[in-house]
This record gives sequence, structure tokens and C-alpha cells, in this order.
Amino acid sequence: MSTFEIIILSLIQGFTEFLPISSSAHLILPSKVLGWNDQGLAFDVSVHIGTLLAVMIYFRREVVTLLLAWFGSFKGQHNGESRLAWWILIGTIPAGLFGLLAKDLIETYLRSAWVIAGTTISFGLLLWWADARAKQVITEYKLTLSNAIFIGMAQAIALIPGTSRSGITMTAGLMLGMTRESAARYSFLLSIPVIIMSGGYTALGLFDDNAVVNWGEMGYGLILSFISAYICITFFLNVISKMGMLPFVIYRLLLGVGLVTFLMW
Repeated sequence: MSTFEIIILSLIQGFTEFLPISSSAHLILPSKVLGWNDQGLAFDVSVHIGTLLAVMIYFRREVVTLLLAWFGSFKGQHNGESRLAWWILIGTIPAGLFGLLAKDLIETYLRSAWVIAGTTISFGLLLWWADARAKQVITEYKLTLSNAIFIGMAQAIALIPGTSRSGITMTAGLMLGMTRESAARYSFLLSIPVIIMSGGYTALGLFDDNAVVNWGEMGYGLILSFISAYICITFFLNVISKMGMLPFVIYRLLLGVGLVTFLMW
């Protein structure tokens, strides 16, 4: 890859992983629209590590607290943090199962630009509807087991390119009555095990293929995706209560319509 491609793809991963606009769609589009070559498994691993480090460092206190509470729950010490930790783990299961069972289907039939255009528009409208009707009365600590499963099922749908993992989980959270900030925080915490699974699975493919690793590309990808993801998380949590989801809905609609126009040209 050229330096320009490395910079653009790293920033795309970092800025779009946690915004409700679909990182997978933005990473697929350069190859579909600009004709860029696939970035390769090694680069995918590096940018996944970068975004994972960003969310774990930003929520480092919460991560430590949740881990300690989760271990404490095995000793009968149950509290809000331990329940939240369990909900995050349980909410990860649907995405893991769906990813294993539908991987070939997704990669063969659902990674097209037309699918991305359709999901970008449709799930953008769903986000707008959920945000407009949201009661915004509960936090992530008030979620129940059924709530966690519902959001987890929504997260599994995000394996379809263009859906947006953060977008669909925030949508589900808003539908359940969560505040915007709580829906965003829960979505970000829920991303940690998913990114670990996704990055680990990609890394296994890298070892199986005995691929040649360009350590320079991986290093730049990791650093740039980390910086951009950290900035993105900070910005989003600081403005979401005032700004709402409408700007992201508008962006998704413009992106989807623009992509349809390009494909029909």
C-alpha cells in the first residue's frame, strides 16, 4: 500500500469504528469506488489493535472495575458492576455465533456496494426513529438480561456491512429507553470483546496463510487508528447529549444516496 492509502484507511478505521456510520462500509468502499487493492490481513489486525487500545485506555477505570466485579460475582459478590460485566459478555455471544455460522454467506453475498448502500440508508433511518422516540430514562446499570440479549442480537446484525455495530447497538439501547450517553458508553464497552474476537480471528487467518507482514504498515496503522479512535470516543461522548443522532443520520443518508448514484452512473 502507498503511504496515502495507509493514512486514509487507518483514519477511516479509527474515526468510524465508534461512530454510528459503519467502519466496515467505509473500509470496503475505497476498493469498490477507487479500485484500491485489499489492505490485507496484517493491516486489518493492526488497526483492530489500535481501536481496541483506544477504547480500553479511555475506559480503563471502568474496565478494571467491571473485571474485578465479574470475578467477585463468582464469590457471590453481586452489584451493578458485576451485572453490567455479565450483560456485556452475554451480549457478545450472538455476534460470535452469527459470525461463525454466517461468515461465508456474508463474505460471498453481502459485501457488495449495493448491500452497503441499502443498509446505510435503512439503518440510518432506524437510528433516526429510535433517537426521536427515545425516552432516555435509564442508564447501562439499569439494563436487564433480556435487554442485554436484545442489544446483543442487534450487534449480531452489524456483521452485515453498512449496518454499523455502534449504530445498531445505540439504536437498540435508545429503543429500550436508555439515555444517549448511556447507550453510547454501553456500545463502546460492548465493542471490547467483539474487537478482541474479530482481531483474534483475523490474526489466526494471518498465521494460517503464512502471509508476509509489512511491520512498517502495521505500525503506522496501529498508531493512526489508535489516535483517531481515541479522539472520536472523546468527541462523541462530549457532544452526543446536545447534538443527538441526527447529524449522523443525515451523513448516512447522503452516503447511501451518493453510493446508489455512483453505482447507477
